[in-house]
Amino acid sequence: MTRQFPASLFVPILLAVLLAACGVDGADPGDLGADVPEAERYGGTVVIGTYGDLQPMNRFISSDYNTNMIQREMLFMPLVKFDENQEPYPWLAERWDTVRVAPDSLELTFALRRDIHWHDGEPTTARDVAFTYERLQDPRTGFPNPAYFEYYHPRAELLDDYTIRFRLRAHAEFLEPWFMTPAMPRHLLESAAPSEMLNHRFGTQEPVGNGPFRFVRRTPGQEWVFEANPDFPEALGGRPYLDRVAVRYIPEQTTLLTETLTGRIDFYMGPNPEHAARIEAARDVELRDFTFRQWVYIAWNTRLPQFRDARVRRALTMAIDRQQIVDGLVYGYGHIGRGTITPGHWAYDADDPETLLPYDPAAARRLLAEAGWTPGPDGTLRNAAGEPFRFTLITNHGNETRKDILDYVQAQLRPLGIEVQPRLVEWTTMLDQLRGTLNSEGVREREFDAVVSSWVDAIRKDDADQIHSRALNLPYQYVGYSHPTADRYLDTVAVLMNREEARPFWREYERFIVQEAPYTVLYFPQRLAAVRTRVRDIEMDDRGEFINITRWWIAPGQR
Repeated sequence: MTRQFPASLFVPILLAVLLAACGVDGADPGDLGADVPEAERYGGTVVIGTYGDLQPMNRFISSDYNTNMIQREMLFMPLVKFDENQEPYPWLAERWDTVRVAPDSLELTFALRRDIHWHDGEPTTARDVAFTYERLQDPRTGFPNPAYFEYYHPRAELLDDYTIRFRLRAHAEFLEPWFMTPAMPRHLLESAAPSEMLNHRFGTQEPVGNGPFRFVRRTPGQEWVFEANPDFPEALGGRPYLDRVAVRYIPEQTTLLTETLTGRIDFYMGPNPEHAARIEAARDVELRDFTFRQWVYIAWNTRLPQFRDARVRRALTMAIDRQQIVDGLVYGYGHIGRGTITPGHWAYDADDPETLLPYDPAAARRLLAEAGWTPGPDGTLRNAAGEPFRFTLITNHGNETRKDILDYVQAQLRPLGIEVQPRLVEWTTMLDQLRGTLNSEGVREREFDAVVSSWVDAIRKDDADQIHSRALNLPYQYVGYSHPTADRYLDTVAVLMNREEARPFWREYERFIVQEAPYTVLYFPQRLAAVRTRVRDIEMDDRGEFINITRWWIAPGQR
């Protein structure tokens, strides 16, 4: 099949190739960028490559990390942002105030900036925030992160067009939901029913934001293109330096690497660690890595009989050599998995032996026997009814590391008498299987056995959407796990604002969830990116890759 791209992309690509042939791209970066005055930094297109296609640009229904990051850093404006020390600062909000109105309750008032407009010219007001807040709480909308606002009162108080007040139970990182969830335009979406949000044309054909970049076009299955917003307020940095940002979807990591090394992609998000050495050795390309809040897992569908017993899930974890995954498949760019607390969280402790299930196949066999799984004549484990221990393990096309993990897990579990059937599916198909659909009785049905995927935690660590029993019928509770002890820990740590007070509860929660093992946390990856040196002043940390994308620039001679 011939892949076609918009003609506008060929101009910067052709220029980059010609300049590289003349030796410009290989010059000392300091020679080309150090003394370029700000007025000359405007212009050029950056092409970003990703192996997972973006979801609709509609925060009511998007759940993908890359999509949400583009929304809050480029297309839309969250009320607050966070600095490198994880301290909040105002963004769409000009300021906020908090008043304690009861021992455990706060009133939070946001005063919005008055110089922010939607890209169609309509002013952004507190009415947009109120509409967004009301709509995301409606279960018919399908907002994937209801735990964000779990401790907020369900009704907001609109004081005037630019001031809104919320009442909430005091809890940790209570401002972060307004970083993760930017307001949506009321005047464009209010007339649509909440149930229409998932397939509304706004997200894929005509998203209208209010941030530093405007939507230009989407070519389904190929790319999204955004352009600089010339009217973005000077007080917030003004117009971005770049003219355009194109996000290209290429479902094969090897192809993404080739496109990066040949200059067709400027920024490759999440390259395969196997390719790290080639990136480091390449001319005009840098490998960047940073500690992240991601955990790569196997999620066990505990609704199924073979995964219902915690001893079985614990045995499966102990039968997989996770250190070998880190060393052999991730090339050392990661840390062995423990519980769900990542190295990017302040409560992480790499020295607690009770949060690490050891690699111990013999102990795994004993646990499986205790749970009623014994070898049959052919060596396959069978339960009391004679049913074989067999399951399908899925992951998404395009991620070569996850594909290798499927084969590795199959090989590791085979000696125990467990038959694993690896299967690759398209990204959107996998998400549909995991999130499931509501049947006629209002129960969410999910058609998968086990899956290799990952979560990226917010700054406020909260596993409620993934593990709490009250989320069983919500989109993110893939595993169907329910335990009152886990619920109690999650409810406790969520409302403790003092970190030293919260630390022992986090420790006990992690120790408990490691033993229960609804997820086998395989490893905590370092976040990688391959960046062409022609793109200057890129900053990245655990807030994401695009935290200063408005200040990325290309020297005039390299556009």
